[in-house]
Amino acid sequence: MWAGASGFLVKDALGEEILVTVRAVLHGDVMMGPSVIRRLVERFVLPAASTVPDERLDLLTAREREVLTLVTRGLGNQEIATRLFLGETTVKTHLGRILGKLELPDRVHAVIFAYESGLVRVGG
Repeated sequence: MWAGASGFLVKDALGEEILVTVRAVLHGDVMMGPSVIRRLVERFVLPAASTVPDERLDLLTAREREVLTLVTRGLGNQEIATRLFLGETTVKTHLGRILGKLELPDRVHAVIFAYESGLVRVGG
């Protein structure tokens, strides 16, 4: 049994997830699991984070805020879907809308935004 750099066990990963990860790494991307990203944000981003709420939060619906909050806790799309009683495709749609509304390139930047904007706090 091998634990990848992202912290997930390969034996628990879906075949498609492994292929996406391998292809990304072959193209020079670095793959990290959500929990690793969260720890990095807590360690390096939060000390410099603003305490003033970001007005862009008003662009998000209540459901989008829920999804973003769960993303910051390190949950994957399927886990979020289960918690919110949604389909995984619906979660992906919400994430896409969140990234679009906030003009963010990826999930990592969304997590950073959530902390910097005051949507979530360490330990909260």
